Amino acid sequence: MTTPFTVDPWDPGYTAALHAEALAELDATSARLDLDVELPAAAWRPITPDPATAPPKVLLISDGVRRIEARLWTYEPGAGGEAVPGIAASCAAGIVRCVQGAPAELVAVDVSRSLVTANPYATDILTTAARYRARRAPRSGMDDLVLALQSHLTQLEVDLAIRHRAEAGEEELLLVDGPLRGRTRLPRTVGYIKTHHTAYLPAAQAATVAGLRPGQRTPVFLMGTSWRRHAWYVRLPAPSGVPWAGVVRCEAGADLGLDALVRLADSVTHALPPLAGVDYKDPRAPQNLVPIGGLERLLRHRLGDARLLYRALRAAATPEERQPVPVT
Repeated sequence: MTTPFTVDPWDPGYTAALHAEALAELDATSARLDLDVELPAAAWRPITPDPATAPPKVLLISDGVRRIEARLWTYEPGAGGEAVPGIAASCAAGIVRCVQGAPAELVAVDVSRSLVTANPYATDILTTAARYRARRAPRSGMDDLVLALQSHLTQLEVDLAIRHRAEAGEEELLLVDGPLRGRTRLPRTVGYIKTHHTAYLPAAQAATVAGLRPGQRTPVFLMGTSWRRHAWYVRLPAPSGVPWAGVVRCEAGADLGLDALVRLADSVTHALPPLAGVDYKDPRAPQNLVPIGGLERLLRHRLGDARLLYRALRAAATPEERQPVPVT
């Protein structure tokens, strides 16, 4: 039996936009750091990658997108059942294959649609356009619902990467858009973080990041939070002179030996600048790499027509008499 629900007409995009605009300052980190992995912390300097180390012959890039189709209300059982807020949303994860001199090729994609709610009685919603699988959120606040949706998207990306990585060749390097969490055991896999919400480095080492030239990286260091990984910063070509303009963070598994780690860091640092986005095409350039931007466009297309999905949700919704009265 389909969970009874109604659709909130308020544009679901506003909450996400407000949340993004509020993230204005970097937070201090509580992570445990080992800054002496490649160079002693006191000797940190910008590193130009070894020209004898080649970029990967094949670069696989993994990313995901999500879209909230509608905010809605589900109802607990019974005639006077309490209305519980939720969201109907679509997610897509994909992988593109990049070979130098050839267009990027989509090699894997997975689409998922979800009803995210804290209602313990919620079941799947079936419309004429799609089925939305019920997924539990811990609480009913909008931030909690979006966090649960993001967690599902991350797991979708992890599962797709694991499945595809089992078939990948030894010459292929997988670059995942975002932290390496859940994928640290995958061979030849690097996390790619293009936004910075946390200041991981002390002031002296952060100054090395600010001093990077395009195509240079910092020494590799080890980070430990709830999970451990190696990391380094890379500067991409950027027209701005702001100290951290064009800077991205890369992550690799904690179990790599130093020689393999340095070769990997140099290889990735060679590979990234030619793929940097350009500002007249992408407002997130240069950090949003050209293949990532193309993959995101393909994935958004795979999500389907938002207007059609919204109309199908409205058509499948419970009659008007079940709608809650807005509180003013």
